[in-house]
Amino acid sequence: MELLKTIINYILNLGAPVFVPFLMLIIGLCMKMKFKDAFSAALTLGVAFTGMNILIGFMMTSMGGAATALAQNTGINLPAVDIGWPGMASISWAWPYAFLLFPLQICINIVMLITNQTKTLNVDMWNVWNKIFTAVLVSYFTNNILFGFVAAAIAIFLELKIGDAFAPEVERLTGIPGVTVPHFIALISIILFPLDELLKKIPALNKKFDAEMLREKIGIFGENSVMGAIIGLVLGAAAGYGVAGSLTLAVQAACALTLFPMVSKLFSAALSPISDAVSEFMRARFGDREVYIGLDWPILGGCSELWVSVICTIPVLLVASVVLPGNLVLPFAGIINLSFVVGSLLLTGGNLARMIIHGIISAPLFLYAATYFAPYITRLANETGAIKDYAGNMVSWSTFEGPDFRYLITHVMQGDIISIVLFVCWLGLFFLLLKNRAAYNKKLAEESAQ
Repeated sequence: MELLKTIINYILNLGAPVFVPFLMLIIGLCMKMKFKDAFSAALTLGVAFTGMNILIGFMMTSMGGAATALAQNTGINLPAVDIGWPGMASISWAWPYAFLLFPLQICINIVMLITNQTKTLNVDMWNVWNKIFTAVLVSYFTNNILFGFVAAAIAIFLELKIGDAFAPEVERLTGIPGVTVPHFIALISIILFPLDELLKKIPALNKKFDAEMLREKIGIFGENSVMGAIIGLVLGAAAGYGVAGSLTLAVQAACALTLFPMVSKLFSAALSPISDAVSEFMRARFGDREVYIGLDWPILGGCSELWVSVICTIPVLLVASVVLPGNLVLPFAGIINLSFVVGSLLLTGGNLARMIIHGIISAPLFLYAATYFAPYITRLANETGAIKDYAGNMVSWSTFEGPDFRYLITHVMQGDIISIVLFVCWLGLFFLLLKNRAAYNKKLAEESAQ
C-alpha cells in the first residue's frame, strides 16, 4: 500500500504538462501510431499545457492583483482567508487516503467504457483532487471514510457522463476532434441549465453573441486585444493603480487575450493526430463506436468569451462579498471565478450575455458555500499541515467549485431527508440536461453533415 502511494504521488508530482503528454504517448502507441508521430504529438501537448498554464497564471496574477487592490481600497475585512483552488488542491492531496482515489477513478472509467456507459477516457488524473476533496468533506460530515469514497465514486460517474454530453460542444468551440472536458467544474451547468432555458426565452438573449459576433458589431472594439485593453484599463483605474499602472494592466490583459487563441491552436495540432488514431483503432475493432479523450478545462482557454465574462463578473463577486449577510470570505486567490464560467461556456455555446448573467446570479451561491464549508476546509488544512502561518484565521475558497453538489452529497450521506429529496431533484435536472444535450448534439451533427 505504501509503495502504491509513493508511485502515485511521484507520478502526480510530475504535473499535468508532463504526466498527461506521457499518458497520451502511451495511448498513441497503443493505437498503433508511429513512435515519432506519437512523441511529437505528446510533446506538443506538453508545450500547449505549459503555455496555457503560464498564460492563466499571468492572467490570474495581473487581474487578481488588481481585484485584490480594489477590495483593499474599500477597507473590507472578512475573517476567512481565500486560498483559491491551488490551496485547496494542495491540502486535498495531503489527505492520508488521497492516493486511493487515483485507482478508483481508473477502475470506474474502465468499467464504464467496457459496459458502454461512457464514451470518455479521462486522462486528466491530476484533477482527481476534486474527488479527494469531496471524499474529505463527506467523511467529516459522516465520520465515515467509506461514505466519502462512495460520494467520490458518484462524482466520477457524473463527470464522465457530463463529458459525453458536452464533447460535441467542446469540439465546436476548440476545433479539436475527439476530446472533451470531464471536469468537476463543468457540473455547475446542471443548476445553470434551468436558468439558461429561461434566459433563452428572452429574444435579445437567444441570438448568437460570442466574441466573433461582437467583432462584427463593434469592429475594432471587439478585437481580443482591444477588449482586453479596455477591461484592464477600467479595472486598473477602479483598483487605484494610477495612469501608469492602469495602462500597464491594459497591455497585460490585451497580451493575455491575444495569446490565448494562439496557444490553444497547439492543442489542436497535438490532439488531432491522436484523436484520428483512436477513431481508426476503435472503428477497426468496435465498428463505429466513438471514444473521447477527457482533458483538463484549459483546452477551452482559447475561447475569448470565457475570459471576458469571468473578468466582467469580478466586481460583482467583490460587491456580493460585502453586501451578503453572513458571508465570511473576501475573494482573493479565487477571485477569477473559473468555477462558473467553464460550465456556462459549454452550456451557452459562448453566448457572452447569458454567461455574464450566469456569473452575476450564481455569485452568492459560491460565497455562501465558501462560508459554510470554511470550518471543514480549515480543519483539513490544520490536520494535514499543508497550509501554515494564517494566525488562527479560517481558510476557505471564495469560488467554491460544485457548491450545489457538495452541499447536497454531504447531507445526503448523513441521511437528511430534505437533502435527499433535493438531490433527487438535482439528478432529475442532470438527466434533463443530458437529454437536452443529446437533442442539441444530434442537431449539430445533422448541420455538420449538410
